[in-house]
Formats: sequence, structure tokens, C-alpha cells
Amino acid sequence: MRRFSQKKALNFVKEMDAFPKVPESYVETSASGGTVSLVAFTAMALLAFFEFFVYRDTWMKYEYEVDKDFSSKLRINIDITVAMRCQFVGADVLDLAETMVASEGLQYEPVVFELSPQQRQWHRNLLVVQNQLREEHSLQDVLYKSVLRGGPTALPPRSEGHDQPLNACRIHGHLYVNKVAGNFHITVGKAIPHPRGHAHLAALVSHETYNFSHRIDHLSFGEEVPGILNPLDGTEKVCTDHNQMFQYFITVVPTKLETYKVSADTHQYSVTERERVINHATGSHGVSGIFMKYDLSSLMVRVTEQHMPLWQFLVRLCGIVGGIFSTTGMLHNLVGFCVDVVCCRFKLGVYKPKEVRFFFFSSECLNQEDLSDTMNHSSII
Repeated sequence: MRRFSQKKALNFVKEMDAFPKVPESYVETSASGGTVSLVAFTAMALLAFFEFFVYRDTWMKYEYEVDKDFSSKLRINIDITVAMRCQFVGADVLDLAETMVASEGLQYEPVVFELSPQQRQWHRNLLVVQNQLREEHSLQDVLYKSVLRGGPTALPPRSEGHDQPLNACRIHGHLYVNKVAGNFHITVGKAIPHPRGHAHLAALVSHETYNFSHRIDHLSFGEEVPGILNPLDGTEKVCTDHNQMFQYFITVVPTKLETYKVSADTHQYSVTERERVINHATGSHGVSGIFMKYDLSSLMVRVTEQHMPLWQFLVRLCGIVGGIFSTTGMLHNLVGFCVDVVCCRFKLGVYKPKEVRFFFFSSECLNQEDLSDTMNHSSII
């Protein structure tokens, strides 16, 4: 009874077969079919190979939401070289709430302003990358995905010229400020506390020593991510006058970066530059120095690295195989049908009519002996 039920179930399964097998004796092969099959298999192999590279690749997804974090502090990462001695310049931050942030987190290092040949070559390469970033924003996705330690934002150390005079000051480090609009500035004299405002002790510095030519090796906001380039990295300005003001108007956008290599809370920013000579006689008032006025955006950008799931890759592979099989089969049948129609219309190939030969014998050509043999043959029949 059990064997009968198993056999019945097996027969039922066989009847449900949607892929009936055709005996090989009923299968006819042709050269055209073999050629089409070879082309189809080659196309499937190439498309599957390229599809595998698409599966291995990743892309960056950008999402926007309201930034609800206003209580935390904002970190400013600074690396600026000014062509003045360290005792003549001072740097600090004054925010919109008139809160002055002292520069305890910054270091003042005497250096040579002119770059060595190795550093100058590095600086040129950095400017080339910056120009490409301005022209094609998708390159930033590559930088986000690479995020290599010791990336291009690290100026190589000077290997020669140690005997040159230290005529510049490198101001580097970081500051923590409130998440409100503010003004980071570098000007003449050290900042001093004042009950009625903000002041720098600049009376003892001669105007002839003013030189705010500067180079911004790095300026970023938030958590510092090595390998990420910022808009002002590599900026170099040279003064044409002693009393000159450089202004940078910066809009900071909070950014959450989540890739397969790093996860960080950082900030992107856009910048507008302006520079002018201070001349009170012509109505150009102000203070000589470098002023970076920043403001924070209320929107936050979430940058996430995404990858094609495995099931989607398998579905695309099945689509490639099935699509090529169906397409090549239909094209082969269509071409074969057109060839048959043309051959049938013009009587070509297998449709060409076969020649039938008829033999006629004349009585004059037959002698008496042949005639008798023919009659004998007829009588026998």
C-alpha cells in the first residue's frame, strides 16, 4: 500500500513537470543555431563579469534632516601659517553671544613661510585635486569611501632649509565653541580681556611689520576625518599691502558620515572669499588680519555608504541569462523565417525546383536488331 502511494505521488510530480524533455533523436542541430548559441554564451559571460563588478561597487546616499543638537560644542580644527612672527599675532574666537573663546587649544610654532620643493609639489597636487572637486562633485564620494589614514591633508615635513630665518608663525590645534554663529580671526597683537568688548594689544607692533600673507593647510569643523578634503585646504594668499584684510564667509553643515571604514560626526562647509586693502582715507575701514565668519545650517546631511544586496545581484544575473536566451532565440527564429520567405519567393536553396530529364528515341536511329530486342522484351513483359 505504501509503495502504491509513493508511486502515485511520483507520477503526480512527473505530470506537474513544466520542463518536458525532448529525446535527442528528435533534436535537429544546425550551424546557424550553434553560432547563435556561442554568441549568447559569450554575451552572458561578459555581462555576468561586469555585473559582478557592479555588485562589488558601493555608492554614497545623501539624506537631509533637521539638526536637533544645539547643546553640544562645535570643534574647529585649524592649521594656518601666517607670514608674521608669533609674538606679533594672536588668534581667538568671538561668537554671536559675545562670548570670547581663548586660544588655549592652539599652538604657535615659528616656521619658514616659503615651502621647500617637496612641500611645493605636494601643494600643487592638492590644488589640482581641489580644482577637480569643484568641477566634479562625485569625486568627493571617492574620498568618502577611501578615507585613508595620512591622506593628502598632511603637509610633509620640511627636509631642508633649516638654516633659514623663522619669519612666519604656524597656528595649529583645535578649539571648542558654542554652536552659534561666530568669528574666528587672526590679527595683530594678543587678545586681552576687556569688560566692554573685544581687544587686541597691537599698539606695540609697527605697521611696517604687518604681513598677513597666509596659507591654510587645513581648516575643518567637527570630528577630524583624515583623508577628507575641505574647501579651504591648500588656500594661499599673498599680501599686496601691509594693511590688508582677508575675509572668509563660511556656512557650516552638520554631517554624519557612515561608511564601511569609518563612522564620524563631522561638518561640511561652503565658503565665499573677499579681500581688500584698509585705507581710511578712501573710506575702506576695518582691521588688518584674517577673519573667518562662520554660521551653522539648521539642516543636517547624513552620508551613508550603500551596497547592492546579494538577492538583487542574483535576480539581475537570472535576468541576464533568461533575457539573452529569449532574445537570441527570437532573433534566430525571426531571421530563419525571413530567409525561408526570401528563398521560397525567389526559388533559392531547398526551394529551388529539381531538373527532370526526358529521353526521346527516333525510329530512324533504331536498327532492325534493336527493334526486335525491344519487341521481345515487350512480349516477355
